[in-house]
Amino acid sequence: MNAPIIDPLQGDFPEVIEEYLEHGVMKCIAFNRRGTLLAAGCSDGSCVIWDFETRGIAKELRDRDCTAAITSVCWSKYGHRILVSAADKSLTLWDVVSGEKVTRIVLQQTPLQARLHPGSSIPSVCLACPLSSAPMIVDLSTGSTTALPVIVPDMGNGVTPPSRNKNSDTTPFTLTAACFNKNGDLVYVGNSKGEILIIDHNNVKVLAIIPISGGAVIKNIVFSRNGQYLLTNSNDRIIRIYENLLPLKDGLKALDDLNETIEEEDTVEKMKAVGSKCLVLFREFQDLITKMHWKAPCFSGDGEWVIAASASKGEHKIYIWDRVGHLVKILEGPKEAVFDLAWHPVHPIIVSVSLTGLVYIWAKDYTENWSAFAPDFKELEENEEYVEQEDEFDLVPETEKVKESDVNEDDEVDIVTVDKDPFSDSDMSQEELCFLPAIPCPDVPEQQDKCVGSSSKLIDSNHSGSPLSEENGQNGQAANNASSPLEEDTGGTRLKRKRKPSEKGLELQAEKVRKPLKPLKSSGRLSKTKNKSVVDQDYGNGVYADDGSDDY
Repeated sequence: MNAPIIDPLQGDFPEVIEEYLEHGVMKCIAFNRRGTLLAAGCSDGSCVIWDFETRGIAKELRDRDCTAAITSVCWSKYGHRILVSAADKSLTLWDVVSGEKVTRIVLQQTPLQARLHPGSSIPSVCLACPLSSAPMIVDLSTGSTTALPVIVPDMGNGVTPPSRNKNSDTTPFTLTAACFNKNGDLVYVGNSKGEILIIDHNNVKVLAIIPISGGAVIKNIVFSRNGQYLLTNSNDRIIRIYENLLPLKDGLKALDDLNETIEEEDTVEKMKAVGSKCLVLFREFQDLITKMHWKAPCFSGDGEWVIAASASKGEHKIYIWDRVGHLVKILEGPKEAVFDLAWHPVHPIIVSVSLTGLVYIWAKDYTENWSAFAPDFKELEENEEYVEQEDEFDLVPETEKVKESDVNEDDEVDIVTVDKDPFSDSDMSQEELCFLPAIPCPDVPEQQDKCVGSSSKLIDSNHSGSPLSEENGQNGQAANNASSPLEEDTGGTRLKRKRKPSEKGLELQAEKVRKPLKPLKSSGRLSKTKNKSVVDQDYGNGVYADDGSDDY
């Protein structure tokens, strides 16, 4: 699509289903940082990597030890690693290029979501959100786990020892409400009391608390790609957008400075005062009419749009808001519930996973605006009679020509300086993986079938190639069987239909019969008798020749 002829007034968001991807039953999806590869976790325990440019499968990661459904997939910063969590309580780290398993760890609870540390090129730490326990930091190299605090007591110093006793807190843990910030030095946890906790995961210490109005359970918590906005999905059916006031880098240091400047005796009140300077409520999204629950909310690649799927069963509806808070589009798909959502990092493309395991690709329905080529261009809906003006095709004098531009052609053009890449970082210590090499896989079963077919044809030709072989295979058969349209091979396993030969074929077959019998002419009467018997038998099989064919 040519960019100049696209109407700039159209919204930069998807509108229709462009196509769908099908491979097994897919449950969850994730793009790499450039959006060139799409990873999808399947119900059989495998992880499929799609080349999003060609929409073909680039690689399939399969672990023999894992046959349970995949609950989440996550790419590393530069795309060389993929972390997969499964319903069998396992976390598996894969090398994308080689397709080999780097490590596998089994937790005590099923991880519903797992995220790699976003700040390191080769991550060895991940954040896991188990089913019925607190979120934890998992060291993938050693297998050790550190549970993060989810509740801050009214009196304390902010350091909450992890507790694995279910009776210690009557309020259940939130399920998947935890995420890293952009730099990875802080963890934002949403608990069941309607609070956002900012935690230093290295020291397992709560640094700030941001209470949410209503105190509803937080089900999802997601950062935008640029790290400037935080999204929460609560049980009160409201999606809230918070603006991040902390710097994108050295956020931990900024939090420590805030703690030193604020003087409060009560630890909880001090944390809330610090939290008010970390996150500020920006917008709220909800459906005032249906009051529906939301599922899989996320930001667009540039953070300008917010999307969420309806949690109702039997409908595939995706709601799109702008960041100001206006509902701009409702995408309606097939009558299937939505499992997961992802927005392409670069293009206005949404990918959704349905209940049946299909991945639908939503793209923009572009309309061409040809007036971009000429301001006075007018599009006609139907033919109109055109009246030519009198001076329309007169030659324009030289003085009335459009003035040439004042661009100095002698100026040097800079072809060396590279524009800043929005995805680049200052610590590019490793080359980024954008595409996977295509490895053709031969279709072995088809080749075997072809070999079997060719060998059977070879056997048939060996058994039925000459009349002499037919003569040896048909000794002892009745005359009515020899003249039937279906004739058995010597092996008795296959049936072949006998065709009536043409006149030219009859002559060629008669010559084949006569040539091998020429050396037997030394005893004239005996050779003539044998030749006559062969011809008589061929006559019974549909081969006709005269009795005197050996006299020339």
